[in-house]
Amino acid sequence: MAHIPDGVLSLPVIAAGGAGAAIGLALGLRALDEREIPKTAILAAVFFVASLVAVPVGPSSVHVLLGGLMGLVLGVRAFAAVFIGLVLQAVLFGFGGLSTLGVDTLNMALPGVVLASLARPLLLGASPARAGVVAAVVAALAVFGTAAGVSAALALSSSDYVPALKIILLTYLPLAAVEAVITGFVVSFLARVKPEILPVLQPPEIRP
Repeated sequence: MAHIPDGVLSLPVIAAGGAGAAIGLALGLRALDEREIPKTAILAAVFFVASLVAVPVGPSSVHVLLGGLMGLVLGVRAFAAVFIGLVLQAVLFGFGGLSTLGVDTLNMALPGVVLASLARPLLLGASPARAGVVAAVVAALAVFGTAAGVSAALALSSSDYVPALKIILLTYLPLAAVEAVITGFVVSFLARVKPEILPVLQPPEIRP
């Protein structure tokens, strides 16, 4: 949802984003055991394909992210899935920049991971319908979280980007609704037919 190209962000913002993404990746890789590799790879592929359809908006771009869904299914491992998808997009198709990989990874992965963790008490033992509703809210808020991250990165890099931020933020409103519907449906379906895929539905002692 937030491919920021090279040459847009300031060095301090790039460095801070890179440091934050490195921490997230370290935590994600530490939690990535052989049981979780297939699930992480599948969601990385889904993210890679879905976010190839990007609409340029000012100095950034808007596309489907599914950050809320990845946060709910993968937890902190979402950092690895997002990073892999972004690297492939940058190298193969020139989407986004290599210098901004850290910022982009942080903006796209962090909101979903944090919100999924905060929503866990509401999801433990939830019915499929309730799980779908909570997941929809998580997905919508994750979109706004990414929008806030993109806006902050641009504003901190240069005041010249500030006038474009209102347009950028407005483009996230319909996208939040779309992601809420998609994530709500998917989580409700998984909670009904394959609840073990969603660790947020399981008590900590039996969570994989």
